[in-house]
Amino acid sequence: MPDAIFAEPRLAELYDPLDPDRSDLDAYLAMAGEFGARSVLDVGCGTGTLACLLAGRGLEVTAIDPAAASLDVGRRKPGADRVRWLHTAAAGLPPLQADLAVMTGNVAQVFVTDGEWAAALRAVRQALRPAGRLVFESRDPARKAWLEWTREQTYRRVVIPDAGPVQTWTELTGAGQDLVSFQMTFVFERDGAVLTSGSTLRFRSRAELAGSLAAAGLAVEEVRDAPDRPGRELVFIARRAS
Repeated sequence: MPDAIFAEPRLAELYDPLDPDRSDLDAYLAMAGEFGARSVLDVGCGTGTLACLLAGRGLEVTAIDPAAASLDVGRRKPGADRVRWLHTAAAGLPPLQADLAVMTGNVAQVFVTDGEWAAALRAVRQALRPAGRLVFESRDPARKAWLEWTREQTYRRVVIPDAGPVQTWTELTGAGQDLVSFQMTFVFERDGAVLTSGSTLRFRSRAELAGSLAAAGLAVEEVRDAPDRPGRELVFIARRAS
């Protein structure tokens, strides 16, 4: 089941207004050009910002997500008519021949079991053309980003068109060896509604990620730093092995 922030319609409508700065996507747009991609698969596309940006540059884009509410938001964005939207999890991908597959944000970390992650990687590999690439980011567990997920450090009050003032914060609810859980709270001042969204992320080491890619038939070409969060993210570039 997708997290409520993506699957609950009222929360999905907040996703973009609460995070309007998507400069984190610039690196993916640049890599699509760097690798000469003409067709892109956006895995876990959410509300479709990257998919629409890519389509606006003339690329053939397939955007998939298991959260229908997020896809509904994406389909209303400028350029959405040039995107192929699919309501499916990664493991349910249809046959494709994409030049490039991407997983932005925390997408690669929502596959918390080894089996889920392996199935997703196998499906992505099958959706790539020979020598096609997968690019994704994953938080470096050594940085322990979850230590900053407190109400005091994450609290915001934002006035959102149509929704009015909304208070939101994130609180850590559990941290194990490699699984971290947290809850986001949203208070709608206009009607007093309080909605929450719980999430669990898997923090894999660089070696674990490289091993899982190799097992799925994806050869690591390079691991880069994330320009928007230097020293905090591992950006993997892997090519479909023959």
